[in-house]
Amino acid sequence: MMKNEFPKILILGSTGSVGEQALDVAAACGISVKGISANRNWRRVAEQARAFHIPVVAMSDESAARELRAALADTDVVVKGGSEGILDMIRESDAEFAVNSILGEAGLLPTLTVLDSGMDLALANKESLVVAGELVMQKAKEKGRRITPVDSEHCAIFQSLRSGEPKEIKKLILTASGGPFFGKTTEELKGLTVDDALAHPTWSMGAKITVDSATLINKGFEIIEAAHLFGVGADRIDVVVHCESIIHSMVEYIDHSVIAQMSVPDMRLCVQYALTAPKRTPAVIPPLDLCKIGKLTFFEPDDKTFPLLGAARSALAAGGAVPAALNAANEIAVGAFLDRRISLLQIFDTVLRVVDDMAHARHAHTLSKILDVDREARERAAAILKK
Repeated sequence: MMKNEFPKILILGSTGSVGEQALDVAAACGISVKGISANRNWRRVAEQARAFHIPVVAMSDESAARELRAALADTDVVVKGGSEGILDMIRESDAEFAVNSILGEAGLLPTLTVLDSGMDLALANKESLVVAGELVMQKAKEKGRRITPVDSEHCAIFQSLRSGEPKEIKKLILTASGGPFFGKTTEELKGLTVDDALAHPTWSMGAKITVDSATLINKGFEIIEAAHLFGVGADRIDVVVHCESIIHSMVEYIDHSVIAQMSVPDMRLCVQYALTAPKRTPAVIPPLDLCKIGKLTFFEPDDKTFPLLGAARSALAAGGAVPAALNAANEIAVGAFLDRRISLLQIFDTVLRVVDDMAHARHAHTLSKILDVDREARERAAAILKK
């Protein structure tokens, strides 16, 4: 693929881990970045805008947008502010592809706007599919747009699915690193701190997703995401703990062949493939040295100690906006944990209590009703944490 064959792109969430790596890929491959967005880190956005000659930037935080305008006053960069400013940037852009790595439920409307604007989407914001998977996939089909996954697990499945036909799939196998608390009991989790939760053994990620990895709810979200992306029921999606994080996920076919995608754990490969698929381009990551690794291990996940993995499966089975309630409660609880206001186990308790109290959410299928459920779940979680 020649440089001029690459699509012009937007990077939403450019200051996060995936966003930074997307910029690395753009630099390595000669991809034109037509716009970026972030929340509050205007200093880093100013650096990115200058380094990549980006014409339009958007900050969801209005005060950060004001600071950024001042910082870029000597340039022609257009700065948009507020959540609506991000949507305006998407609608007005001549980009052909968007990387959405915005954190949390805030990424949903940008996902829908990208698809509505006729762009293809490289999706790192798993909450878009957790919160409103049916609507997102329906919008992509309606607009004839492609969604390529950026999560390492779904990128691996996306690649492995090229080995067979949909009717030949027996099951999808998502790998989990196990996080920093693999092998620990509930009793051992009681005294663990934020610093303990953030000490991930293999991946360098943002704080929120690192905590989600520690509680295994991130893997539960990935089950929901995979079900929507690949049209496979949850009963045909397994999870296996693979601490080395070398096999990123697998597909088992009806002849019991298992096709796995392997590489060093580096998200730049996932971003690169999402932008270039089905073609492959020269590496932006180091090569895999199997002899140096020496061994690959696999274990069953501990659903009893980490109940949010099972809660995600149950939420998917319940349908409607129950997964949205699960995500919303988790965002509030994890925020409180990162602020050191609650313990790790209180995340489990808060999320499970909110979801148990919101069975009515299974009847919510429109965007407005899903967003109502999201707000209600956040309010319920906040109320629980105040007691």
